[in-house]
Amino acid sequence: MRRTTSLARPARLTLIAGTAVLGAALTACSGAAASDSGSGSDDGAKSTRTPDTRITVNLRGTKAAAGKPVTVTLADGKLKTVKVTAAEGDALTGRVSGDGRTWTSDRVAAPGTEYSVEATDTGGGTDRAGFSTAAADKVNKLTLAPGKNTTVGIAQPLSIVFDNPVKDKAAVERGLKVTTSNDTEGSWGWLQDYSGKDRIDWRPKEYWKSGTRVTLDADLNGIDSGPAGGWFVRDYATTFTIGRDQVVKVDLDRHRLALHRDGRTVMDVPMSAGTPGGDKASWRGTAVLMAKEGTINMRSETVGLGDAYDKMVDSSMRLTWSGMYAHAAPWNAAYFGVANHSSGCVGMSDANAAELFQKAQVGDPFEITGADAKGTVAEGNGYGAWNVSWSDWQAKSALG
Repeated sequence: MRRTTSLARPARLTLIAGTAVLGAALTACSGAAASDSGSGSDDGAKSTRTPDTRITVNLRGTKAAAGKPVTVTLADGKLKTVKVTAAEGDALTGRVSGDGRTWTSDRVAAPGTEYSVEATDTGGGTDRAGFSTAAADKVNKLTLAPGKNTTVGIAQPLSIVFDNPVKDKAAVERGLKVTTSNDTEGSWGWLQDYSGKDRIDWRPKEYWKSGTRVTLDADLNGIDSGPAGGWFVRDYATTFTIGRDQVVKVDLDRHRLALHRDGRTVMDVPMSAGTPGGDKASWRGTAVLMAKEGTINMRSETVGLGDAYDKMVDSSMRLTWSGMYAHAAPWNAAYFGVANHSSGCVGMSDANAAELFQKAQVGDPFEITGADAKGTVAEGNGYGAWNVSWSDWQAKSALG
């Protein structure tokens, strides 16, 4: 009967400075496992061992360095299987080298984690070892958009904002994998969020196709984001679906807003945007509907316009972090379709704003054109990546 030894039983197998003994005698049909003294079996029969074969694990002890792949090396013979499992049950996958002597994990060891190692050779012998990594002195976290299992418009990017600075952007980006149901071409791009934090967005080369299913696997556990950033100590994931093919077109010069669905116009209404010539002017370019906030309190102090207004506003749809919205503005009715005379937002009648609010999707693009603007929506002011050329956007990847 073959016997399997375990490091948990020091009387039968000894771990010396991170090296586990893989006894060649374990492959014999007589199956007697040798102790440190070279004897011992289930039935008390005395056995003789051949010279020891040893495996070496590169990480050892109770404070091993995280952020490195785990390697298991066999001094003699060939490895068959290696299992490296965290105490929480997650396993590190890996592969055996061509010569059968070394196994290397695909991912790195995470900080503050206890791992068990089990290796078998081609002769049937088995050994076990273990180690623990040092805890992270600082932890980095992130916020993902869009939310899991949501349906969004054709301009919605994948967006990740990090709590702490990311210095090793290449290492972090390598851990991010986007999968789409139709092989959509896209690229990551690093930018600074409106909040001042590091952010990375993934946008397609062109607007998404309706019905596309998108999955992000952020395999970041064990990645060091660099000085002042800290370690990631978990993985993240999200999945979302692209909804109706809709584009909102805002013409600042004609003072009109039109909603197009599948290439057909389903709304075309008068509006009044920001007063030109100063800070109250609207942004031009492509903004993306970030949130449908409904009835909210809008105060001019929050956007640097003094005490010009403080009112409850209905059908509010956020377009930028800096405070540009599309919303109901019945107090401005005299200017709808005539002139731009707001404090920067796109205002409509109660009925038209309510209809747009009902039909619009988070992630719909608002394509804003015209001369009466104060500039172009910046890439970090909401989702302004569509205002960057495709080649310039690709150049923002840390892996380009």
